[in-house]
Amino acid sequence: MFLRNAERIEEERERMEALLKKDFYFDLPEELIAQDPLADRSGSRLLVLNKETGEIAHKVFTDIVDYLHEGDCLVLNNTKVIPARLMGEKKETGAAIEVLLLKRREHDVWETLVKPGKKARVGAQIVFGGGLLTGTVIDVIEEGNRLIQFSYEGIFEEVLDKLGEMPLPPYITHKLQDKNRYQTVYAKQEGSAAAPTAGLHFTQELLKKVEEKGVRLVYVTLHVGLGTFRPVKEDNLLNHHMHSEWYEITPDAAELINSTKQAGGRVICVGTTSCRTIESAADESGSVVAGNGDTEIFIYPGYRFKVLDNLITNFHLPESTLIMLVSALAGREHVLNAYRTAVLEKYRFFSFGDAMFIE
Repeated sequence: MFLRNAERIEEERERMEALLKKDFYFDLPEELIAQDPLADRSGSRLLVLNKETGEIAHKVFTDIVDYLHEGDCLVLNNTKVIPARLMGEKKETGAAIEVLLLKRREHDVWETLVKPGKKARVGAQIVFGGGLLTGTVIDVIEEGNRLIQFSYEGIFEEVLDKLGEMPLPPYITHKLQDKNRYQTVYAKQEGSAAAPTAGLHFTQELLKKVEEKGVRLVYVTLHVGLGTFRPVKEDNLLNHHMHSEWYEITPDAAELINSTKQAGGRVICVGTTSCRTIESAADESGSVVAGNGDTEIFIYPGYRFKVLDNLITNFHLPESTLIMLVSALAGREHVLNAYRTAVLEKYRFFSFGDAMFIE
């Protein structure tokens, strides 16, 4: 038995080492990148992919209710995007500086991405909103990110709401008219630099229909960070390092997920962030353990899912960690064929785009 396990582990490692970034490339016309959200959140199209057979069906998102069964649980990430993009100027010279808040380290100390970084050396002061908010660079850390200590009067969240902008992904060039459209309707826990976009398709009315069908809604939290936008730079996937993101699963959420599995129901995640959260918190037996912490989990073909059964997701960037995760669940060939089909059928891609259900 030990020998067979050792052989299996070695076979899996060889298969993983053979996976290259280019294996997840597909040709995407720029005009298919959705620049604006639809007027109706739930009005998007839905491509349904059978992960076993590769069979594809074309639906609308409200049809998702038909694919959910009594006794299933739907896992949603209730993180809330903060207006994390701040436009300021260097106090000494007046030079324009852009700051993107990534992660709160302490009460008023944040890990940030600063552009241009060369103007933000340790000790530099950045002024925002004519002095409503001031930041001092106190350290330069990995990959050039800055730790900034902020000072202000009043409540930080209120100052940020007044001065900050929604940190839309770089591939979205249109200005967002309603910043609530980059939030899920169930967003609650503030802290994300990006939205868990698969959840943007749900309305309160649709969630009610899901519950009426006997599906339990389970909320977990993962604050989405810079890694969502950062491309894979390494050719060999084993050399790619994921950025850490903070997550939390309450005892009630863990109990609901575990009892669903024990009763034979399916655990269906809304988005890759929900998936990464529960897989990070699962022990080897497949039970989700309540708690919080940082995760750097990188899921790609060869990964064995401990908890997840099915996934609702959007269409992702070529060669991204997200398309790699989806490929781990449904198989690379099935996924790439589904993506090629979506391109031919002119589905809308990325954050404000259409959805996929992997059944």
